[in-house]
Amino acid sequence: MEKAYVPDPELERKMIVRKYRDLLSYMYDKTTVEQRKLIRKAFTLAVNAHKDMRRRSGEPYIYHPIAVAKIVTQEINLGTTSLVCALLHDVVEDTDYTLDDMREIFGEKVARIIDGLTKIEDLVIDSNVSIQAENFRKIFLSMSEDVRVILIKLADRLHNMRTLGSMPPEKQWKIASETSYFYVPIAHRLGLYAIKSELEDFAMQYTDPVTYRFIANKLKHTEADRQTLISDFVKPIQDKLKAEGIVAEMSSRTKSVYSIYQKMKRKNINFEDIYDIFAVRFVFDSDPKDEIRTCWAIYAIVTSLYETNPERERNFLAHPKPNGYQSLHVTAMSKAGKWVEVQIRSRRMDEIAEKGFAAHYKYKEENRTPDEYDNRVEEWLMKIREVLNSDKTNAIDFLNEIKLNLDLKEVFIFTPKGDMKQLPAGSTVLDLAYDLHTNLGDHCIGAKVNFNIVPINYVLKNGDQVEIITSKKQFPKTEWFDVVKTSRARERIKDAIRLEQKKYTNKGMSILKRYFTHLGLAFTPQNIGKVQAETGIKSPIEFWDYVSQNKLTEDRVRKMFSNEKNSDLEEFQKKVTDEITNKPLSQLIEEELTAHPSMFMLDDTSENIRYKLSPCCNPIPGDNVVGFQMPNNEIVIHQTKCPKAIEQMSKFGNRIIKTKWRKEQNLAFLSGLRLTGFDKKGMLKDIINIVTSQLNLNIRSLNIETRDNVFSGTLMLYIENVHALNELIAKLQKIDNLEKIERIGYDFE
Repeated sequence: MEKAYVPDPELERKMIVRKYRDLLSYMYDKTTVEQRKLIRKAFTLAVNAHKDMRRRSGEPYIYHPIAVAKIVTQEINLGTTSLVCALLHDVVEDTDYTLDDMREIFGEKVARIIDGLTKIEDLVIDSNVSIQAENFRKIFLSMSEDVRVILIKLADRLHNMRTLGSMPPEKQWKIASETSYFYVPIAHRLGLYAIKSELEDFAMQYTDPVTYRFIANKLKHTEADRQTLISDFVKPIQDKLKAEGIVAEMSSRTKSVYSIYQKMKRKNINFEDIYDIFAVRFVFDSDPKDEIRTCWAIYAIVTSLYETNPERERNFLAHPKPNGYQSLHVTAMSKAGKWVEVQIRSRRMDEIAEKGFAAHYKYKEENRTPDEYDNRVEEWLMKIREVLNSDKTNAIDFLNEIKLNLDLKEVFIFTPKGDMKQLPAGSTVLDLAYDLHTNLGDHCIGAKVNFNIVPINYVLKNGDQVEIITSKKQFPKTEWFDVVKTSRARERIKDAIRLEQKKYTNKGMSILKRYFTHLGLAFTPQNIGKVQAETGIKSPIEFWDYVSQNKLTEDRVRKMFSNEKNSDLEEFQKKVTDEITNKPLSQLIEEELTAHPSMFMLDDTSENIRYKLSPCCNPIPGDNVVGFQMPNNEIVIHQTKCPKAIEQMSKFGNRIIKTKWRKEQNLAFLSGLRLTGFDKKGMLKDIINIVTSQLNLNIRSLNIETRDNVFSGTLMLYIENVHALNELIAKLQKIDNLEKIERIGYDFE
């Protein structure tokens, strides 16, 4: 158990000074005297502002901004302004200092960045508005003007994840979910590979600790074997490099735990079946003009010594990834019979691979980098500005649109004139139409792709030549939202539909106002609401559309406001109200539980709260679970690693409910196993014997299919908890020829 932190003011003072000196020492040769004075001023102000504050761990709060500043300078490679903002990033949010103070002391640029880093706290909103999403929107609003805002925010999040162990579980889940859902894709989009991988691993430690520990232990136990394999593999290459006068630094990296887990899921394989758990990297110093030639020279040495896998070769030299990544990859067979991935790149490429946009920014200042990557980043920021400029997009919609823009996979297609267009992978004909021109999108009915007629939902492929076909009779529909992938297209469709809705809303209002005038009724929200309630149409947009089509007559409105019309309804409502008023709360809850048997008490501390198990991950007692309070106050229970729960927690962290299973549950929960193996006589009998005879479990269904002597099947059964399920799995694993047993819903494909 970790020891509690015991404050020691004198020791803490010395530690703060030491941390500051280490920070300044790293920056000393990169800064002027004036810049160092500015850093000292920011440090002094931050220390004084946070002097009485401590982190959850008990440590002085100032440790955090100093650590963020260190990440900003040493791991992201930013300069003085970013360092100053990192030291001050929590001052306005957590102390009495204001943005005006920052502007007066440090200037407009620093104040603007700090404003972007300061959370929205005094926001009066209802329960359906996400404070997290509003804050993310603010970050992006600032980032669209200065990318350093998000880079400092990533450094802030990285240090928070490194010190997350001192937080309570519900906070850990919220922060870890936010991280995997939002910050990881941003780090990836900006090319910060090292930070992305670390954030992924930290998030997995809290959302799926069991799987994380399993893979981490596997890596630890196989580390010695990997080191031996690497040493034996690289020695012949290094000898030949030396003989040919090529100076290249060799290093190796092990795939992150999260990446290994994703590959195990994607390929449906075991840990032992992953052959690229590690990679060997050769990095060399070179003038930009010689980089490509040297890469291929090292490639030639590797391929002359080892057999390679042509299907695993990756040439990112001529065609870098969207985040600027450049490298030459080749997979070679070692003498030990193991495949080894070899990455070859220059020092510039390596720095960009690890530090992404920040490294590009550095090389751009030195006039050593092509403009292609900078153009891509600017295009990405321009798309984000388009979403930001739509004042009708709420924060949650904005967050979803931004997620679409974080996708790194792209397709390249051509217009009839041969112009190349670049869109996210999965984009459709309709996406392209809106990318070319709003008018083309609004009236698009399909396209000619490679001279063949295709519908608007055709998914574009690399190299397609596309001619958009339009019709004056075609107009945007709400169904189009299911067709498009890009935020640009979605925003244009929204604008068109809003314009159309405004037309029939105005027409509907005009008609109803005329009715009210004839009947001597005031055109008030209360009276309009009464009419809408009587029609049974909940959506205001649909209601005004209904009125605009003259489906609501004046005579019907007259009857709505006459006494005889509502006598039966009022009598019924009075009866229901009396029944509810005269019944105790416990009786109403009991009736609700009887009517909805899927709802049950999860633990002894919440006997009068409605719960239900989420069907997306099917948690059972023993699983790590988290509750999520819905707007109707029902609490939905997910496994902590369920992607849907992670997405919800990343947006509505205030709705997380700390949840645990009641001890000695007597309920049986539906669960399932997926079985795979080689068919044999008596296989079905062996399975049923274990389930029913040995463990006395209740089978709901058992389906087995056999093809070419290989069988696969699903076993659905009622079981009390995860321990009983694990016992069943352990017994089934002893059956000969039963090769793989997977819990249904466990991998969340």
